[in-house]
Amino acid sequence: MYRIENDLIGDLEVPENAYYGIQTQRAVNNFHITGIKLSKFPELIKALAYVKWAAAETNCELGVLDENIKNAIVKACQEIITGKYDNEFPSDVIQGGAGTSTNMNINEVVANIALEIMGHKKGEYQFCSPHDHVNLSQSTNDAYPTSIKLAAINSNKVLIDHLKQLIESFRKKGKEFMHVLKMGRTQLQDAVPMTLGQEFEAFAETLSEDVERLTQNSNLFLEINMGATAIGTGLNSIPGYAELCAQKLSEITQLPFVSAKNLVEATPDTGSYVIYSSALKRVAIKLSKICNDLRLLSSGPRCGLNEINLPAMQPGSSIMPGKVNPVIPEAMNQTCFKVIGNDLTVTMAAEAGQLQLNVMEPVIAYSLLESVHILMNAMDCLRINCIDGITANEQHCKDMVLNSIGIVTALNPYIGYKNSTKIAKEALTKNLSVYDLVLENKLLSKEKLDEILNPENMLGPHKYKD
Repeated sequence: MYRIENDLIGDLEVPENAYYGIQTQRAVNNFHITGIKLSKFPELIKALAYVKWAAAETNCELGVLDENIKNAIVKACQEIITGKYDNEFPSDVIQGGAGTSTNMNINEVVANIALEIMGHKKGEYQFCSPHDHVNLSQSTNDAYPTSIKLAAINSNKVLIDHLKQLIESFRKKGKEFMHVLKMGRTQLQDAVPMTLGQEFEAFAETLSEDVERLTQNSNLFLEINMGATAIGTGLNSIPGYAELCAQKLSEITQLPFVSAKNLVEATPDTGSYVIYSSALKRVAIKLSKICNDLRLLSSGPRCGLNEINLPAMQPGSSIMPGKVNPVIPEAMNQTCFKVIGNDLTVTMAAEAGQLQLNVMEPVIAYSLLESVHILMNAMDCLRINCIDGITANEQHCKDMVLNSIGIVTALNPYIGYKNSTKIAKEALTKNLSVYDLVLENKLLSKEKLDEILNPENMLGPHKYKD
């Protein structure tokens, strides 16, 4: 069953029970791009409802919206925020029109819910119009980006919670492995000794830096352009609307939104998206590097480094019996590649803005929200299915240290760089131990050598004695 709605293009059938209307239906008909619907991003739907709620409160207080209609709009928005109507947002996340289809989708859904609240039928827009009431004093060009920013702020808070959980898992492993002596490496070559705990604590610390960075960058979303309407001049809004709407949105969301100083500048500006996306990329790069390390450290089991064991999650080969692959770090790597690619998409979309508007915001919103979603999921997967279950091959790590050429570095202050180089070269070419060669060449006494090569003396700065 259908109802007939009309717009400037003409008549169109809309499913009778749908709360969306004709412009949403046109978007559904026109955009078959990703197969991913707006309903897959409930945080954006909630943000759109919050913005329409704040706009209705503002318009009513300024005397341009009837209080009964305002009340119905607000109640409709509150119902949408519960998630009850997420399936009423069926259009593709990538769409032409600078987000107009999305803005009209929320306008139509709010209007039709409000109509039922007021005792009317869906589509009886003379009583509550998607344009004249729900979209009053607004344009897609201010309501849509404001909604994206609110969605990004709320999503970022959840992302940070997941990131903190992963950091804590690395820290726990750092403490667990702090006594495990191993060889550090630079350029994939033996360097100097360290502990496995130091290595895992470094993983935790590098990620912890990004908690602050994500927070700082997301705070740029608190500047909004509500009241800008089409291009920032405020046409069809009334004096005081921009500041009051920012205030109302702050009261509703408990977030300190502020109205942009220059709405003409703020309307096409996508700088906040770019810098936040760069923070997501930074997290992705670090996570991918960490997973590269985990795969190297667990390589083997007989012919690799084999310093740690990753939890065995599934058989690794259809042809090689007994093979188990590091599938969880591999999945994290691939997720990071996607986030890094999304950052490039955001960059190019931001660059593509022209004159008084950037029409590419739908793909910016999609890229940012997708990056946050997949990062959260992959970090949980990495933490639960990998990090928490890692074990150390302690004796193997220690044996590699004692057999390494790299420990000669600890002898530099005592026998000099030239002698150290000679010992290292001879040990490597003759497959002898550094320890034995130092004693054979009578460069140090056994007692002194044992003291110098004590692991505790090789793990940090210390004074040395002749």
